[in-house]
Amino acid sequence: MTITWPNTNRNQMILLISGGIILLLLLYALLRDGADTVTLEEASRLIEGQQIEKAYSDDGYTYFATKEDGVVKIASSQLPADLTSHLVIEPKGGSGWGWFLFFVALIGGAGYWAWRNRLGFEDEELPVETVRHAGAAAEQSEPVSSTIAPVKSTVRFSDIGGIGDVKEELEEIIDFLRNPKRYYSFGARMPRGVLLVGPPGVGKTMIAKAVAAEADVPFFYQSGASFVQIYVGMGAKRVSELFSAAKKNAPAIIFIDEIDAVGKKRGGERNDEREGTLNQLLTEMDGFEDTSGIVVIAATNNIDVMDAALLRAGRFDRRVFVELPTATEREAILNKYLRHIPHELSVADVAKMTVGFNGASLAALVNEAALLCLRQKEIQVRLEHFLAVKDKVMFGKKKIAMLSDEQRRYQARYQAGKVFAATWFDLPYEKISLSNDTITPPTAEPLLKHEIEAHVRVHLAGIAASNLRFGEHASNASHDVRAAEELVHAMVYEYGMGSSILPGTEDESKLTERLYQEILTLLERHEKIVAKFEAILEEYEQISKSLAKATMNEIL
Repeated sequence: MTITWPNTNRNQMILLISGGIILLLLLYALLRDGADTVTLEEASRLIEGQQIEKAYSDDGYTYFATKEDGVVKIASSQLPADLTSHLVIEPKGGSGWGWFLFFVALIGGAGYWAWRNRLGFEDEELPVETVRHAGAAAEQSEPVSSTIAPVKSTVRFSDIGGIGDVKEELEEIIDFLRNPKRYYSFGARMPRGVLLVGPPGVGKTMIAKAVAAEADVPFFYQSGASFVQIYVGMGAKRVSELFSAAKKNAPAIIFIDEIDAVGKKRGGERNDEREGTLNQLLTEMDGFEDTSGIVVIAATNNIDVMDAALLRAGRFDRRVFVELPTATEREAILNKYLRHIPHELSVADVAKMTVGFNGASLAALVNEAALLCLRQKEIQVRLEHFLAVKDKVMFGKKKIAMLSDEQRRYQARYQAGKVFAATWFDLPYEKISLSNDTITPPTAEPLLKHEIEAHVRVHLAGIAASNLRFGEHASNASHDVRAAEELVHAMVYEYGMGSSILPGTEDESKLTERLYQEILTLLERHEKIVAKFEAILEEYEQISKSLAKATMNEIL
């Protein structure tokens, strides 16, 4: 294809392009929204001070033409009805769409006229190969982002079993989204971000959907992986579009699943796209007002890798830990899934044999048992069906997830030793269960020697308790052994807390052996308390710090 530019028409072409640019600038000036956004407090001051000359609404915002400040706007959802009851708020007229269509038609017509009459194109057909390359180039250009739209969640808390503690944590958020004026008038501020932390399959996404449904607000769902784009800047653009859409639909919930995909710690390895996306997320969370009615909920199963800037106050400053369900919680979950399935069994027995199962695994277990029942042409699901399919749903679990009776006894003893040590040395934890413990590692600086030693003793307490009772311990102690080893190594080689200021080759083993013998002696002396903790763990599969303290004080 050959393009010729006749000299006689070049000046006309320049004038045509200049005119088009001028028309576009006029169009931008006509359609742009130049009103400043004000807070509810500022809007109240203007209304009560009788500064409003005219009020109109458009696209979810209420606009006020004021005597001194010009035109300002505020989200209509934030305005209490009694505040604007005496104002006449009319729909915005003259939106400029007529002018927009006129300018589009004018520019399009001028472009067509220039194409046909002012440019000297040779009238020859483009080769097929040229068209193919042009299409490929278009496909490789910047991808067009999909429209971000909210969904209406239908999941309720009543549909989810075994989340009593989590529900209590989130009811305040629900009340805030329902009655924001109650909190604004009191001067209270809700967390901008709530981080759901827990292993895969415990129902973090369902919990977020339930919050949106209970609060009756739009629900914007995005996966952290969806922000990880090939093109630099596109991830940040998607974040910006997400928050813009939420602001237009406020009050609303933004839910970001697997946020660690985009919110990992920024280190030495350079990744412009991921860091740009993370920076945009930080900016957006700082950018919306406390009165915007937007709550960001995110989920992760690996909080340790997340960037500290995301976890600071003002962003994800509330964390809700969603643990693996206990026996009682598993029973509640199983009852939900068995509601419409004919069965003849003790749900409590099924709950006891599924230590370490999450909600998703329990759903799969019930479904597999029902399918087996149908294949065998029976009319009711029985315990035998669950026993037959139990191994089939064990994929993706830690070794501790499925425990035999003997392994359960060992694990209860092991965790009982850690409960005793953590409670005796008053280390921070909420609860310790058969499948997990959440003892906070030492982080506050400066770290005192006796504080670090207390943490090492806790890591060694499970091994010591098992050896006292059974004369051996299980392989699941590997995590605690590594953690104790790391702390002791830091004490000797970084903090100068060995037998001498300068580290020696045998300092680590001597220090570890001394701490192990100390916790062994302490556990042996208080065997009655350890045995009580063991019994509680065997029956309830978990023990809270408050119960552990009360039990210890009662026996002492």
